[in-house]
Amino acid sequence: MSSSYKGADLVAIRDFSRDQIEHIMDLAEKMVPIALGQERSDLLAGYVQSSLFFEPSTRTRLSFASAMARLGGATLGFDQPGGSSVQKGETLADTIKMVDSYSDVIVLRHHSEGSARLAAYFAEKPVINAGDGAGQHPTQTILDLFTIRKAKGKIDGVNVALVGDLKYGRTAHSLAEALALFGAELMFVAPANLQMPKETIRAVDKLGGKPKTMTSIEQAVPEADVLYITRIQKERFPDLAEYQKVAGSYKINNALLKDAKTELSIMHPLPRVDEIHPDVDLSPHALYFQQAFNGVPVRMAILALLLGVIE
Repeated sequence: MSSSYKGADLVAIRDFSRDQIEHIMDLAEKMVPIALGQERSDLLAGYVQSSLFFEPSTRTRLSFASAMARLGGATLGFDQPGGSSVQKGETLADTIKMVDSYSDVIVLRHHSEGSARLAAYFAEKPVINAGDGAGQHPTQTILDLFTIRKAKGKIDGVNVALVGDLKYGRTAHSLAEALALFGAELMFVAPANLQMPKETIRAVDKLGGKPKTMTSIEQAVPEADVLYITRIQKERFPDLAEYQKVAGSYKINNALLKDAKTELSIMHPLPRVDEIHPDVDLSPHALYFQQAFNGVPVRMAILALLLGVIE
């Protein structure tokens, strides 16, 4: 299967088929002991990853760096454009052309939707989209699928409620499409002005998904196998007044969960603000910190496949 991965770009979740995503998850399972530091690997020794983060990031940036280091590779790049020639007016295209000659794979986070696709056009090496504005975040999607599969033993038929900022939340866009592809049942829970974009709903419908749309979290909790909470992103709103109208719309606490299924899992791509109360961390429902760790083995698998060192 290496020929279908080696040198490929991962810009949107639809770039890979269901079989390919399942293969990534199977490989990630094998990578877990290495991600935990229980085993050592030099699988990517001699390989260099360029990490270009034009927007703030903790989990995505550090998990990619950890993934590369755990496999014996190196990472270069920046975590804020102010320390690069972007500050001097360098275009994204020129930045990509330059780092393409320094490294074997490029991981890009950028505030502009479509930036990763543009980077892939100019780069000869594989480009991995680590989030492009309100667009897509495909590696987050794969680690989310991996987390659900590990927790539930399957994805098909699992009832997943996507909650919060579904309009601007790139994580929710990618995940909705992937969950539909894998046969999950979907609920979209958001304020009316933050509901899932029509183009994403059309894509989900085309994949056979029939999502329920609602504004009430109380209505969703008893039905859900997974509550996937997203932060309402102040930085995405063009109008602060509009943000203030919906800030704090959904708050997950133990009182809300009294009617939840015993086996309910709560996920969140993090960072959280006040949408999940810290008391929930101690409940058996909390899965979000394990979810964050899962980014390491999943990104290890993706890097190894795109660089063609493993099948």
